[in-house]
Amino acid sequence: MTIAVKFENVSRHFDSVRAVDGVSLEIADGEFFSMLGPSGSGKTTCLRLIAGFETPTSGLISIHGADVSGVPPYDRDINTVFQDYALFPHMSVLDNVAYGLMVRKVAKAERHRRAEEMLDLVKLAGLGGRRPAELSGGQRQRVALARALINHPRVLLLDEPLGALDLKLREQMQVELKGLQRKIGITFVYVTHDQQEALGMSDRLAVFNEGKIEQVGSPQEIYEHPATEFVAGFVGNSNLVDVTSAERIAGVTGALSIRPEKIHFASDFIGPPDAVRAGGVVHEVQYLGAATRYEVVLDAGPVLFVIRQNIATAGRHGGPGVGERIELAWERDAMQSLKSVAAGD
Repeated sequence: MTIAVKFENVSRHFDSVRAVDGVSLEIADGEFFSMLGPSGSGKTTCLRLIAGFETPTSGLISIHGADVSGVPPYDRDINTVFQDYALFPHMSVLDNVAYGLMVRKVAKAERHRRAEEMLDLVKLAGLGGRRPAELSGGQRQRVALARALINHPRVLLLDEPLGALDLKLREQMQVELKGLQRKIGITFVYVTHDQQEALGMSDRLAVFNEGKIEQVGSPQEIYEHPATEFVAGFVGNSNLVDVTSAERIAGVTGALSIRPEKIHFASDFIGPPDAVRAGGVVHEVQYLGAATRYEVVLDAGPVLFVIRQNIATAGRHGGPGVGERIELAWERDAMQSLKSVAAGD
C-alpha cells in the first residue's frame, strides 16, 4: 500500500491548548479518508497541518514519503476546498476555475480549455460565463471543487465543504463527491462533524476527540464495533451499559454498547437460544416516520432505546404504548465491549 499522508506522533499546541496531541496516522494513496469529530476535537487542525497552514509543535508529517517540515503550502502537491468556497465574486466561473493556472502563467487559451474540461467534470458545462452570485450553493461548491482539481493535486483536502448546504442538496453532493473521487482516483482527506457524511462517503475514517484519535477503521468497523464509549455515542446512536448493569442484564464482564436497531421486541424475535432477554416498561414513544423510537426502563435498572422500523401500513401500527410492559431481546453478538464506561455512568 502506498501512503499518501503520514503522521508520526504529531502534536500542535496553542499555549496550554493541545489542539492535536500525539496523533499517528496513515492515509493510503487514492483513499477517501474522513476525519470525524465534534468542534474542537483536532480534526481541522490536522487538515491545516497537512496543508502547511499550521506547523507541528512536535512530530513528523510526510506526504508521499517526503518530509514536509518547512515546506510552504504552495510547494505541497495538495489543494484545499473550504466551506465558504472562497470564490472571487468579480471573476467569471471560468476564470475562477482557471485561477491556479493563471498564477502558473499558463496561456489564456490553454487555461480556459482546461477550465472548461473541469466544469464538464463537475457537471457545470456551459456556465463558465456566469458570476458566482448567479449560481446556487451546490453549483458554487462544484466551482470550488473544479478550481481545486485543475492543477491535478495528488491530495485534495476538504474542510466541511457541504456545511452551508441544505439537507437534500448535501445528500446529493455526498453522492457526487464520492463518485468524483472514484473517477479521478486521487486521495481525498475530508473533515466533518457529520457522522452520516463520514459513514456514507469514506473508505476509512478517524474519530477525533480532544486532540486524539479514538479509533480508525472502515465505516462498518467504526459503527458495528466501536472501541470506546465516545465512539459508540458520537457515531450513530447507541445504548451505553455500565459494568454493573451489563453483569446484571447479560451476565457479561465489562461495560458494553448496543445499537438501538439491534434490539427487538421479544414477540418479533427469532434468535439463538443464548440470546439476551430483558423485561421493562415503555417510558416514551417517538414516531419518526420510517421508524419509531421506544425508551424502555428495564427491570434491571438501565434505560434502553429501541428503534423499530414502521413496516406495517398506516393505521395498523401495533407497537406498545407508554406505560406498557414489554420484553426485549437481542443477540449476544450485538453487544460490543467498551472502554471508559464506569458503573453508574
